[in-house]
Amino acid sequence: MEQALIKPEWLKVKLSAKDEFHSVKQSIKANGLHTVCEEAHCPNISECWNSGTATFMLMGDVCTRSCKFCAVKSGNPKKALDADEPRKLAKSIAEISLFDYVVLTSVTRDDLEDGGASHFAECIREVKKAYPSIIIEVLIPDFRGNIDSLKMIADAHPEVIAHNIETVERLQRKARDIRANYSQSLGVLRNAKEIGSPYTKSSIMLGIGEEDKEVIKAMEDLRNVNVDFLTIGQYMRPSSWHLPIKEYVRPEKFEYFRRKGLEMGFLYVASGPFVRSSYKAGENFVKSALKKLYK
Repeated sequence: MEQALIKPEWLKVKLSAKDEFHSVKQSIKANGLHTVCEEAHCPNISECWNSGTATFMLMGDVCTRSCKFCAVKSGNPKKALDADEPRKLAKSIAEISLFDYVVLTSVTRDDLEDGGASHFAECIREVKKAYPSIIIEVLIPDFRGNIDSLKMIADAHPEVIAHNIETVERLQRKARDIRANYSQSLGVLRNAKEIGSPYTKSSIMLGIGEEDKEVIKAMEDLRNVNVDFLTIGQYMRPSSWHLPIKEYVRPEKFEYFRRKGLEMGFLYVASGPFVRSSYKAGENFVKSALKKLYK
């Protein structure tokens, strides 16, 4: 029988719910929206929602893929989309007062011909129309490598296009759905930059059996396709069905990877036990970088 690892002190977080937390929760619920904060059991939900920040998850809460690390529900959404979601999204952003930086992600929708890219793009455009100065970061699925779907996203002009490789190359099959793969994800990031995304971003989770040299290789692969921003965090097992944790990586090791990433040329690296792909601590850096880009 598998023995669970004991969670170390550095992974114990104190949760609190201030008025801002309840305002975010109420707005999301009232508008029939979803957040990756809730669906993916993010450990930073208290910190982010208390500061009025949320990562919106588009196209429903049912994913057509079944990755072994992810807490989002898997199933068949039966091609259902809420045509009013772009308007609801803009309304919720106003209610939460997210006027300078917003992160949009989505479930993977293999049931739709374009992977839902046109709907995702419409959400971006609606938010941009309502708040022209807002910075939008999108965390997108791979769209099965379809470059036309990727172009739909790029043509809506988000400032940052993110797509996660999730783990090192050797552990892809162990962690991700069979329809996802390492080379396809690198291709998405390469193509995003080539078709005009100002900045690209990716994320790696640690603690599922990777070796340090494999993490360094994955970071090098991301730099080779010109990824600008990187986040590295500890994998946390959502349930006993999910991929087991092999190691709780010490904060010193995260700091080591952060320094290595900056040496490789990443513009920004957020690396720590609680870091997730949509990590609030990176927003100020991205905002500053974009201001310099558009001067």
